[in-house]
Amino acid sequence: MQKLPVSMSVVAISEAGGPDVLQLEERPVPEPGVGEVLIRVHAAGVNRPDVLQRVGAYPPPKGASDLPGLEVSGEIVACGESANGHKIGDMVTALAPGGGYAAYCKVPAGHALAVPRGLSMIEAAALPETFFTVWSNVFDRCGLASGERFLVHGGTSGIGTTAIQLAKAFGAEVFTTVGSEEKAEAVRALGADHAIVYREQAFEKAILEITNGEGVNVILDMVGGDYVERNWKAAAVEGRICQIATLNGLSEKVNFSRLMVKRLTHTGSTLRPRSDAFKSAIAENLKTRVWPMLESGNIKPIMDSTFPLDQAADAHRRMESSGHIGKIVLTMDV
Repeated sequence: MQKLPVSMSVVAISEAGGPDVLQLEERPVPEPGVGEVLIRVHAAGVNRPDVLQRVGAYPPPKGASDLPGLEVSGEIVACGESANGHKIGDMVTALAPGGGYAAYCKVPAGHALAVPRGLSMIEAAALPETFFTVWSNVFDRCGLASGERFLVHGGTSGIGTTAIQLAKAFGAEVFTTVGSEEKAEAVRALGADHAIVYREQAFEKAILEITNGEGVNVILDMVGGDYVERNWKAAAVEGRICQIATLNGLSEKVNFSRLMVKRLTHTGSTLRPRSDAFKSAIAENLKTRVWPMLESGNIKPIMDSTFPLDQAADAHRRMESSGHIGKIVLTMDV
């Protein structure tokens, strides 16, 4: 077994604030506990929860690393007791409870999946957070079925590009909202059937017009605010809406009669605090039902840009600009 270093480079949050609070530090290399593996990180995905944690709005769950970073790819270099299903030397991509912005990251063994054949390590780092989130909410929680209509807001985000491809692959008619015609072209290329530029038209009116007043069956929303009631307008009878973020803030007033008349289900979830067993179950579903699609090339992670670990602040600025199309990834010197 290779000898591991005592310390490693990490990017830590020095205090709540803007991108400049992301600072390079030296920390001890973590040791994997029972049921955990230690990964020498090749690349780490950047996600909205990282930004929220940086500004002090999304603290890590009890027992998790205080370092940002919820997904990594790399080589397993150590295994804790009962870390079944993996061995030293395996190349994996993994969902992390935190700690991804580092040269080494420990994760529960059940949250690590083999890197799909044909994907680079940088592409592999772009998979877990969005694929775990989309699968658990769109398919498990909301039960999207073939032939149904599906809407995801923010179509060019990491979540959006993943949701569009998965929904299309499983037979849905896909609607999405975007901020420009350039982004509309990008999501159509991914398989979106309808791209609505929200700055030019109200998405709920456009959807009802396209569907002859019937609406969409499932909605994945990260926006919140006034989108809550607008989603209800766009939803079909017996529609299901899943809230996974509230980037536009909370909704202060909604008309619940619309929810009742249409018999809607409006649910929501956050992934990070869920149990290890819950996330491992998602990983198994992805392994059997989605990983073959990645290996065949039917779907793929959409890459926006990469930044070295010591430029994590610039990666966050890129995300907060909302100009990105797809995933932003940090790379390590390996």
